Amino acid sequence: MNFFNEKNIILILFLIAFISVFFWLFHNPVKDFRISVPGMDNRPDSNTLESEIVKIGENFEKYLEFHSDLKGKWTRFRGQDFDNQNKENIKLIDKFPETGAKILWKHKLGEGHSAPVIYNGKVYILDYEESEKSDALRCFSLVDGKEIWKRSYKNHVKRNHGMSRTTPAITDSFIVTLGPKGHAMCSDPNTGKLLWGIDLVKEYKAEIPFWYTGQCPIIDENVAILAPAGTSLLIGIECNTGKVIWQTPNPEKWKMSHSSIIPMTFNGKKMFVYAAIGGILGVSAEKENMGEILWTLKDFAPSVVAPSPLILDNGKIFMTAGYGAGSILLQLKQKNKRFEVSILQQFKPKEGLASEQQTPLFYKGHIFGILPKDAGELRNQFVCCKPSNVKKFLWTSGKEFRFGLGPYLIADGKFFILNDDGTLTIAKLSTNRFEVLDQLQILEGHDAWAPLALADGKLVLRDSKTMICIDIQKK
Repeated sequence: MNFFNEKNIILILFLIAFISVFFWLFHNPVKDFRISVPGMDNRPDSNTLESEIVKIGENFEKYLEFHSDLKGKWTRFRGQDFDNQNKENIKLIDKFPETGAKILWKHKLGEGHSAPVIYNGKVYILDYEESEKSDALRCFSLVDGKEIWKRSYKNHVKRNHGMSRTTPAITDSFIVTLGPKGHAMCSDPNTGKLLWGIDLVKEYKAEIPFWYTGQCPIIDENVAILAPAGTSLLIGIECNTGKVIWQTPNPEKWKMSHSSIIPMTFNGKKMFVYAAIGGILGVSAEKENMGEILWTLKDFAPSVVAPSPLILDNGKIFMTAGYGAGSILLQLKQKNKRFEVSILQQFKPKEGLASEQQTPLFYKGHIFGILPKDAGELRNQFVCCKPSNVKKFLWTSGKEFRFGLGPYLIADGKFFILNDDGTLTIAKLSTNRFEVLDQLQILEGHDAWAPLALADGKLVLRDSKTMICIDIQKK
């Protein structure tokens, strides 16, 4: 009997076709796919964060005695006045020397984007030492880069677009840091002595956001202000004792963002403004009702927020975020003792001023910023606008000058702008047009995203793995 007769062949072909159609109809080729969201690339799980035992500030090493006569200061994220402007009366270069930038020193760092502060001839940065698996507050000489002391603690952090993120806050007597997994530490900046440490995850059930903690601490009248955004939304900690003296409730269960707390004064009332995951709010900074929620806004709540609130004149607040979230312009008003906030403008990145990572600048009635990659034809360009209409640009840097996610500041009537690959641009400070004075590649690495620090004519900048100091004082 011939099995391969015509009828059997037809039957076999029919069965193969039937099985193929059945498989095509009922097989789900993407059943194992997951939605890709920021932070899924090696993000640590919360159980690991909660179970790890970290002895904050346990290790200390002193390398040398140090004294400096320098008095310049860059004391926290965005500088002394939270405006990213250096106001020292020091003339700075318009062009780099023909021999290149005057490099004073450079140091290899753990991969990350933490930024330094400068205080009386010293540079402080919260590094992550990968070989030691430790957060490390390191103190260097501003002039020659020699390391003076280091205070560290074991803290296992997996690489996730780097590890470190934050800028310390410093005064004469205190320096406060916040590590990638929410470990707050206060030390004496002169001696390195440990004063206290608080684990925001353990104490306040804080949920560390995508790409670790990006929030930079502030010190206000010797009180450290942090946003755990857990059981408490904001807290105030006495720097000399480590005692939590006030807490802001978190009834809406808002979460910690990468954004930082920014002070604001409106109608004589001092407050702290914070953009959490869930909304934006103002919290009283007055002694009689410290920590009390004054106002909230839920209409702008992206899942990722990196820039901080930009405080403008006359009660206006500009807030922006990346990943297509766009921007919002708010108006704060006061009726009797109550504060109200309203939306003046809200729009997508292609429609006006927006930023993915850096907080824009506000200078003499104008706003300056770098547009995100989803801003269409103007992507990554430096732009200028007025608060009265943040959807209309007075000028743009043009397609030949794009800056990615890099930082920028104002000093001596100039912009200093660092792009992704470490090229530093000096541009004229103008509200009429964008004019480049000079450009030079300073760093050889990538992801040069950390905020800049400038004092005594010395600019400290970094890419993902190297910190460098250059002398930009005009001779």
